[in-house]
Amino acid sequence: MEFGDRAGHPVVFLHGSGPGNSAWANFQFNKDAFAAAGFRVIMPDMIGFGYSDKPLNLGDYTLKLFCDTLMAGLKAIGIERCSFVGNSLGGGVAIQIALNNPDFVKKLILMGPGCLEPQDDYWGMPGIAKMMAANKAGVSKETQAEVMRLFTYDPKHVTQELIDMRWAVAQTQPKEVLTTMKTPELGSRMTELNCPILTFWGANDEFMPPQGKEKCIKANENSRLIELNACGHWVMIEHARIFNAASIDFLVNG
Repeated sequence: MEFGDRAGHPVVFLHGSGPGNSAWANFQFNKDAFAAAGFRVIMPDMIGFGYSDKPLNLGDYTLKLFCDTLMAGLKAIGIERCSFVGNSLGGGVAIQIALNNPDFVKKLILMGPGCLEPQDDYWGMPGIAKMMAANKAGVSKETQAEVMRLFTYDPKHVTQELIDMRWAVAQTQPKEVLTTMKTPELGSRMTELNCPILTFWGANDEFMPPQGKEKCIKANENSRLIELNACGHWVMIEHARIFNAASIDFLVNG
């Protein structure tokens, strides 16, 4: 999906993982503000998610697979340089692409980014442990709604519309998309990044190991971090106004 001025600087929004997730589910409350600020808003569903293909003949769902297919898609629509907004898995994808292609990435906006720690460290986080247990057991609409509420501090943000949207997508998503996912540890490489970085972190996030905050803020001299209390893993949904205003200022002036 695209919004805004096609002549504006491209800002690519990368969603997180979890059953039934999609770009729209993560960023429906952000796209209009960025478009109004003059940016070309690009919201892809990564392979295995949303309304994109979910193949099982390409092996495991590795970070390389996400990065390679995303880059191919962006190049196919003529993107030569962009800024990324990445939540969770999407943050890890953005970091890896910035490491691989530093000239391609102007700025990074990260929200509780994944791939900062060894993968086993994430399995121990209460939110991910419950999500994976539910996925392996066979998720019902009710249990998926319970898992989605783990992403927020205030469950009011998990609306029936959002539950219905993600449940419909989840019916098309093989469980292997999540159960075979493999991600590297990139936290030790954050200091290789030279682009400006703005990181958001929910103080009540049950999915991301908290030591990742220090790795983000100390990446380089142009790294900034905003931590919000009474906030889970979805800063861009739970505190959309703050997220939009701070992110747009960072892209324009940061």
